[in-house]
Amino acid sequence: MTDSIVADYNLEIYGEPCPYPAVATLEAMASLKSGEVLEVITDCSQSINNIPNDAKNHGYEVLHVSQKGVMLRFLLKK
Repeated sequence: MTDSIVADYNLEIYGEPCPYPAVATLEAMASLKSGEVLEVITDCSQSINNIPNDAKNHGYEVLHVSQKGVMLRFLLKK
């Protein structure tokens, strides 16, 4: 299913502590046009809850969340 989703933009945040990945994600989402998709990849373990919750609270759609080792991947739609 997520293989068919093509992100319009990618945001990779490695080695940054919380809340930076969530803040950067919201800043990036604000610059997207309606319907565009952002892929976020981070190694911040707290982002597993923060990014989806913040996205939903700001009216964005969480399309996908996955974890592979320490890496987290999110697909968010404005």
